[in-house]
Amino acid sequence: MNISNNSMRHFTFSRLIAAATLLLAALFPAHSVAQNTSSPYSKFGYGLLRDNATSAQRQMGGVGYAMRSGRQINVMNPASYSAIDSLTFLFDMGIDYTNTQSKEGTLSNSLSGGGLDYITMQFPIGKFMGGSVGLVPYSSVGYLFGNDIENGSTQRQGDGGLNQLYLGFSGRLFKGFTVGANISYLFGTITHDVMTTPTGNTTALFEQVMEVRDYNLEFGVQYGFDINDDNTITLGAVYSPGKSLLGHAWVTKYDMTNDVENNKVLADTVIQRTSMKKHFSTPDTWGGGISYRWRNALTVEADLTYQPWGSAKFMDMENFSGSRFDDRYQVSVGAQYRHRERGNYLQRIQFRIGGFYNRDYIMVGDNNVRDYGLTCGFGLPAPMGKTLINLGFEWRRRQAYPTPLLKENRFAVTLGINFNELWFFQRKIN
Repeated sequence: MNISNNSMRHFTFSRLIAAATLLLAALFPAHSVAQNTSSPYSKFGYGLLRDNATSAQRQMGGVGYAMRSGRQINVMNPASYSAIDSLTFLFDMGIDYTNTQSKEGTLSNSLSGGGLDYITMQFPIGKFMGGSVGLVPYSSVGYLFGNDIENGSTQRQGDGGLNQLYLGFSGRLFKGFTVGANISYLFGTITHDVMTTPTGNTTALFEQVMEVRDYNLEFGVQYGFDINDDNTITLGAVYSPGKSLLGHAWVTKYDMTNDVENNKVLADTVIQRTSMKKHFSTPDTWGGGISYRWRNALTVEADLTYQPWGSAKFMDMENFSGSRFDDRYQVSVGAQYRHRERGNYLQRIQFRIGGFYNRDYIMVGDNNVRDYGLTCGFGLPAPMGKTLINLGFEWRRRQAYPTPLLKENRFAVTLGINFNELWFFQRKIN
C-alpha cells in the first residue's frame, strides 16, 4: 500500500505545524495569559478589558459578533461554533508584543510587555453542532511608575489579570439560525503595590491582592441569509449576565529595611481581608453586530458593545481607594479581502483592516477614559494545507476626558497561528 507523495508531504507538514504550535504553547505558562499589558490606566478596577478577540479579529478592529466562518474560531459569539465542517479540527494560538508610550505634562515613559495571548480549539459535534474549548484573557494589569514626595519617594506597580478557561457549544435550530453558549472558569490574581521610601532606614510597602475563583456565562445567536448567490448578510448578538464575584481580597503591610542589596522584611501584617462576594461585581454585557460577505472574497462587519459598569461594585480597601466606574460603549468596524481562494500565493493572502472607538469603564476622578485605534494585518497561507499565519499591527490612543491627564500611545504586534486540518478524514491509500 502506497500513499501518494503529495499526500505524505501534506500530512507531514500539517503535523509539524501542529507540533510546533503546541510546543510554543507549552513554553508559555498558563498564568502568563492576560498579563501582557503595560499601561498606567490598568491600575484602575480589574485592569484593561480584552473582549475575547483572536489575532485575526484584532486585525479587523475587534469585530466578531456576526462573524461566521468554518475556518476561524470566534469566541466572541459562541453561536458561530456550528459553522465548522463536520470533518475539520481548528486550533488557534496567539502571542503579542506591546509598547506603550505615555506622557503627562513634561514627564514621559515607555513600557513594553508581551507573551501568550490565547489558546483556542474548535471541533465538530455531528452535522449541525460544534464545540470549542480554550483559554482567553478577560482583563490584564501591568504598570510601574513613581514620584518624589517630601523626604523620600513613592512607587506604584501592579500586575496580573483575569482569565477564562471556557467550554462552548453551538447548534443550528433551522436554516441560517444558530444558538450557542460558553461556560467559563473565571480565575486570576491581581496585585497592586504602593511602596513609600523615606530618607530614613525603613520602607513601608502596602500590597493589595484580589484572587478571583468564579464562573462566567455567555450566550449568543446568529442569523444569516443570502440576498443572492454572491451576497450574504449575517446578524449576531451576545449576552453575558453580570454577577457578584467569588474570591478573596486582602491588604498586607510590610516594613522593610531601606537597603537595596538586602531588602530585608522586618515585619508583615494583614491589615484587612474580605470576601469579594457582595463587594466586587461585574455588569451585564450586551453586544450586537452585522456583517456583509461578497462571494468568498470580501467581508465587512460593524459591532456595538454596551456594559453598564456604572452599577458595578468595587470596594474601597485600607490604603487603596476604590475605582469609580461608568457605562462602557465600544464601536468596532473591520474588513477582510482575499482575491481568490484558490490561486497563486499573493492571491490567497487575506488583507485585513479595522478601527474602533471605546469609552472605557474606568474613571480617573471626574474624567472618563476614552481610547480609539486603527488595526491592520495579513493572513498568510502556509505552504500546504489551510493553515494561516496571522500577522497584525495595532495602534491605540488612550487618554482621560475632558481633562487629558495622562496621554498614551500603544503599539502592538500580534502573531496568531490558525491550524486548520481535516483530522477526521480517512485518507484513501492505494
